[in-house]
Amino acid sequence: MSGDDGWLAVRFLHVLAMAFFVGGQVMLAAAVVPVLRGGDREGLRTVARRFGYGTLIAIAVLIATGIAMASHFSLWGSSTLHWKLGLVAFTAVLVIWHMRRPQLHALEGLVFLASLVIVWLGLSLAH
Repeated sequence: MSGDDGWLAVRFLHVLAMAFFVGGQVMLAAAVVPVLRGGDREGLRTVARRFGYGTLIAIAVLIATGIAMASHFSLWGSSTLHWKLGLVAFTAVLVIWHMRRPQLHALEGLVFLASLVIVWLGLSLAH
């Protein structure tokens, strides 16, 4: 495998982890929560908990691959990367807040919107 193939694999893992995180949010918001809210509360908690575990793995992959790519592609001075990292930190605060106050449903929307902007900035960095 050439060096370019290796970095393609790193980028692939980064995009896969992002797809899990953002795609999972879409799935929860569009299908799981509307179906289970007001009914099977324990089922909803189980799904959210399971997604949370996967999210932790996805975040670890995103951090590792993101650091590697920012270093390899010399992006640490990029203002776009700075905005992206600031939004990542903001999103982390929102996720922790939501974990402590799950009844504040507006936080779910803020996490999702911030995640979409992070994806947009990531795509901007990739070109």
